[in-house]
Amino acid sequence: MKKLHQTIVLIVVVLLSGCAVVRQDEIGVKRKLGKLQPNVYNPGPVGFNPFTSTIIKLPVRTINVELSSNLPSKEGLNVAAVISILYRINPEQAPSILQTIGLRYEDVVITSVFRSAAADVCSRFFAKDMHSAERAAIEREITQHMANLLQSRGFIIEAVLLKNIQLPPGLARAVEEKLEAEQDAQRMEFLLEREKREAQRKMIEAEGIRDAQKILSEGLNDRIIKWQSIEAFRELSRSPNAKIIITDGNAPFLIDSAKQ
Repeated sequence: MKKLHQTIVLIVVVLLSGCAVVRQDEIGVKRKLGKLQPNVYNPGPVGFNPFTSTIIKLPVRTINVELSSNLPSKEGLNVAAVISILYRINPEQAPSILQTIGLRYEDVVITSVFRSAAADVCSRFFAKDMHSAERAAIEREITQHMANLLQSRGFIIEAVLLKNIQLPPGLARAVEEKLEAEQDAQRMEFLLEREKREAQRKMIEAEGIRDAQKILSEGLNDRIIKWQSIEAFRELSRSPNAKIIITDGNAPFLIDSAKQ
């Protein structure tokens, strides 16, 4: 009875050791008698003979490799930066990656190809470009350069991000002074434009007043003045208050008797 129990335990151990679970962010490749099999196993349980085979698991999710590097510039300066490389493995080429590169593919090809691509691309840009809007163009060129070299090897380069750019002290101060000068120039341009608009407003206002006065002066003649005088006399005649009117017959001069 004891031997039967031991036999059952041994069978269970063997069965369990001959089953691997590939997780949802992985793929599996079987190595049998030292040879890699071309089949790729998707997430789920995978059975194999533990005496002749093993299951090698590779991540297929996006991986972020972060490293520090000195990037060369067009003028021969070294710009310190922290770089993030976002990449993932093409599942269909996982056996080829293991066959030709091995499990240390990150050190063997990813970082090595990046350093070569970064040196080639950054050497065409000035150091200040890495700290300005040109940085996006540098990132795109490095990404494309790496993709051209690694796509056929089974790697998909999603992005290369330059972070924590540290320019040489003298150059950093020069860039800051240039940005400050550009901001001062933009501020001055704004003030000049505002003063120009204000001057135009005052000119238009003055022209309007001048035209109004011209129209008024041209519209006043003897007949209009006499008619307005008649209207003034008519209004005075309707008023119940006592008033003293001094006139030469053309224009009245009113004296309010209540204030006398």
